[in-house]
Amino acid sequence: MSNLPTIAWIGLGIMGSPMSENLIKAGYSVTGFTLERDKLDRLAAAGGTAAGSIAEAVRDADVIVTMVPASPQVEAVAYGEDGILANARRGALLIDMSSITPRTSVELAKNAAEKGIRVLDAPVSGGEAGAIEAVLSIMVGGEQADFDAAKPLLDALGRTIVLCGPHGSGQTVKAANQLIVAVNIQACAEAVVFLERSGVDLAAALDVLNGGLAGSTVLTRKKDNFLNRDFKPGFRIDLHHKDMGIVTDAARNVGAALPVGAVVAQLVASLRAQGDGGLDHSALLRSVERLSGTEI
Repeated sequence: MSNLPTIAWIGLGIMGSPMSENLIKAGYSVTGFTLERDKLDRLAAAGGTAAGSIAEAVRDADVIVTMVPASPQVEAVAYGEDGILANARRGALLIDMSSITPRTSVELAKNAAEKGIRVLDAPVSGGEAGAIEAVLSIMVGGEQADFDAAKPLLDALGRTIVLCGPHGSGQTVKAANQLIVAVNIQACAEAVVFLERSGVDLAAALDVLNGGLAGSTVLTRKKDNFLNRDFKPGFRIDLHHKDMGIVTDAARNVGAALPVGAVVAQLVASLRAQGDGGLDHSALLRSVERLSGTEI
């Protein structure tokens, strides 16, 4: 019998499904809950157990992992009669891997402590590919002892795992990450349109750019999206819009100016308003093409 902690996994979307499956591959017993029946069937097919409710999933779990879209969903699964805090056992460790506001994470940790439940905020970066390949960057906020306890589990999900400070710190670092990623994608999108309008071989140009100082993980991961105009969602514009709201609000609260970030936040919001919220964030290229008068 395995000595590994038992896991309850709440939220089996684009990121949550492959992440939970990586824990199963690493030998963990995973019981999951989500609202979509097909996602529960996928978990069961991978060797996990489908639960009929949050309460059922978390009741006997040593560790509870949540991976849901935003703060309202975290609050919905954490609180209430059927929620995590009302049904998890004392001493359980709740690891919230969603990308939410730092304030929500701090409040969750405080409320959970009153129930004897430990909490880490542990948002991730790396997108769907990083989740599938278990090479995510995981930025964590919380107590050192809880981080140490969670580290073996997190090692099955990511490659760069760092305790960034007290509760909420992981979310603050994730907000900065999303700022950098959005600005980087926007710069790449503008370069793509500039290169194509100039008659340059785009594939060759992106290869050489990615070999120099202009190179980035964004360009490596999104190059084929740009070349093929393939905007199947790995990380949706809707979610990046939410994250840009988090970083601009948090920056305002601490008095940090984000002049470029503010512009890119508006470009993300504009793309979403044009009906492209369900596309991958590399679809920022569509916005630049529209501004340049390019037929789509």
